[in-house]
Amino acid sequence: MGDWVMIGVPSSAGAHHAGQERAPDALRAAGLVQRLAGAGESVQDRGNLPGAAFAVDHDHPGARNLPAVTRVARAVADAVASSAGSGRLPLIVGGDCTITLGVIAGFRRQHPDVGLVYVDGDTDVGIPDSGGSGIFDSMGVSHLLGRGAPELAGLAGDVPLLAGSRLAIVSADPRETDDAGRRYLAEAGVSLQEAPAFIPDPAGAAERAVAAVAASSGPVVVHFDVDSVDSGDLPLGNFPHYGSGVRLEHVVSCLRVLRAHPSFAGLILTEVNPTHDTDGSQLSRYVDGLARALASGGPEAGG
Repeated sequence: MGDWVMIGVPSSAGAHHAGQERAPDALRAAGLVQRLAGAGESVQDRGNLPGAAFAVDHDHPGARNLPAVTRVARAVADAVASSAGSGRLPLIVGGDCTITLGVIAGFRRQHPDVGLVYVDGDTDVGIPDSGGSGIFDSMGVSHLLGRGAPELAGLAGDVPLLAGSRLAIVSADPRETDDAGRRYLAEAGVSLQEAPAFIPDPAGAAERAVAAVAASSGPVVVHFDVDSVDSGDLPLGNFPHYGSGVRLEHVVSCLRVLRAHPSFAGLILTEVNPTHDTDGSQLSRYVDGLARALASGGPEAGG
């Protein structure tokens, strides 16, 4: 049995629009805690941190809502650090992807060698004031690796939050990253497996990712952005991704392997927008998949 501490982060401060701030409570209502319990997991729900909803920021089009994004990330870092002595695995339920910066900053207070497997439909290598959307949700990896807004890149004090060798990205849609982005990741030493390599063997991709990260890390945290799943299969992603070919079952297989690895140290859930699910059926599928993926007992648990 796995022991978890669940912390909700109701924030869409770093997102393209509102909706993700509703996800922690929507996932509770969809039975997340109960389904994990039914799969043999013990979950202590500590409720929600103070959140922040998306706000229009006309004054900073290249770096939107930075103060709110930073405030939420700092609160996440404090909550993760304070739970470190509980003996329970953190289950951080967001919320947009910028919360992962806070999780890593919090882990680093006791585990400077923390690593991260980033299961995401994007590589998130944008930077502020570069002519893009200015949405920090699309810049998470850049800030983890030390480039971008100092308030975020320096959350742990020193920069970078993560060495490239301690980061692996899997399932990213290749249409969302240009050659310059791939070169940046390669030069930083980041392991990247995009969707065409991920789909034929999700379990193998997970094994390669965690092996690459664990080789130079201590505990390994997993980030799961629901937009890693093709929106044609599971239309919950805040920013839809159609046509990648990644199905929910592919990601469940990947997460099972990551969960079973001895270095596994926690999970971050991001990008679920409950307003995309009018009847609750897709939230139910998502929660069911998580329960099968996280059940103790190794890669075949719940299968």
